[in-house]
Amino acid sequence: MSTIVQSPYDQPRLRTAAQSEQGPKWIRRLGDFPLYLALFGLSALFCLPFVWLVLTSLKPPAEVFSNNLFPSTWTWSNYSDVVDQAPIGRWMLNTFIVAILGVTAVVFSSSLVAYGFARLRFPGRKQLFALVIATYLLPGSVTLIPTFLIWNKLGAVNTLWPLWAGNLFGSAFYIFMLRQFLLTIPQDLVDSARLDGASFFRIYWNIMLPLIRPALVAVAIFEFNAKWNDFMTPLIYLNNPDRYTLALGLANFKSDFQELGTQWSLLLAASVIFTIPMVIVFFVFQRYFMEGVAHTGIKG
Repeated sequence: MSTIVQSPYDQPRLRTAAQSEQGPKWIRRLGDFPLYLALFGLSALFCLPFVWLVLTSLKPPAEVFSNNLFPSTWTWSNYSDVVDQAPIGRWMLNTFIVAILGVTAVVFSSSLVAYGFARLRFPGRKQLFALVIATYLLPGSVTLIPTFLIWNKLGAVNTLWPLWAGNLFGSAFYIFMLRQFLLTIPQDLVDSARLDGASFFRIYWNIMLPLIRPALVAVAIFEFNAKWNDFMTPLIYLNNPDRYTLALGLANFKSDFQELGTQWSLLLAASVIFTIPMVIVFFVFQRYFMEGVAHTGIKG
């Protein structure tokens, strides 16, 4: 058996070749500069409307539609005037209640149903899953009147119940999304837990939910955003201003609060208050959100 002995003179040559292929770090980073520049430009373009909203909300009323981006006088009193003249705090509390209860309900119900479709084997499973997905194709206007009649019969009109309680029955889109994520988890984990005597619900609660946390966070952000921005449902079910959500309250500024109707700087200040919580939620959970979206739909 022959042995190849490497000459010590070959080592510097190999090291030099490897270094020449990689090159200095600053040169490789310089090659990515056009990409970073393009991303920065697109980011600035998308952020421009929000920046304009914040800056205009700090302008005096006479400068709202001026061509100047920055206000001549920083009018921070616009925010205190909005809070004083409209029940913004109450509307925000109602919106948080609806959003948090809706997120909790849909995350639990949709993940439980998705777990059943992904891991349990029973006759008609594929057909039932197709039926669930088919409900997603129904326009919301088709079920609008029947749903209203049901809540009216239950005496829940002009309460916050219709705004979130429907999430207790899950969402077809979230069920599909979480099922695809659950299919990426090895079946060996489930089989091992079953051999140890764990029930299906314990497997779901103690094993599956921690493993699909990124997908759950993505679902939570999607639903929180949907509830926070929902205008049609509060418009249909609520007629008491004390029960308004922020979306409905902002839309009723001109009708219910005439003194705010012509003061666009106050309306824009209220819009900033309405937008900031969603921005904070996204940046806090951005890592989980991106991970959940990236892995959803990958099987195997």
